[in-house]
Amino acid sequence: MSGKPAIFLDRDGTLNELMGYVNHRDRFRPFPFAVETVRLIRDEGYLAVLVTNQSGVGRGFYPAELVEEIHGGFQATLEEAGTGLDGIYYCPHKPGDHCACRKPEPGMLLQAQRELDIDLSQSWMVGDTMTDMQAGWTAGARGALVKTGFGRGSLEYEGARWERRPDLVGENVYRAVCDIFWGSVE
Repeated sequence: MSGKPAIFLDRDGTLNELMGYVNHRDRFRPFPFAVETVRLIRDEGYLAVLVTNQSGVGRGFYPAELVEEIHGGFQATLEEAGTGLDGIYYCPHKPGDHCACRKPEPGMLLQAQRELDIDLSQSWMVGDTMTDMQAGWTAGARGALVKTGFGRGSLEYEGARWERRPDLVGENVYRAVCDIFWGSVE
């Protein structure tokens, strides 16, 4: 299959602190290693693609314009540091809306595949929940679970019940991406 490899990145709990609904730009607090993570992905020849569920829009907690403002500000920060995201995708729907884009559905990843010419078989989904893993697997990518956000608790308290284990577990998104490129993957 042709196309470029990508690292799909969840947002809340993966690239930034998990704070519930990010209903104001001041509540978006990227981890200190977020910029370096994106730079590393791009330096290794992968596309860096953000995929995030933002049901607060569908629930009426905040407008889509706020999500776009936050993403634009984060992209500007990345660009000031000499890097950037290749794609930004978000699902505004709430659970129960039966859309194809809300993780664990693979819609955002498949849209990115079409628009950015991504080889999903060479790609990874990195996030802090099993819904992130499921979206990646269903799309044909591998899954890396991070222990930030919901990851550590999910792994400890739910992990024994999972039908499938993440392909890789990392302390945080930076360590997970380092392990994808240079570490041992089972």
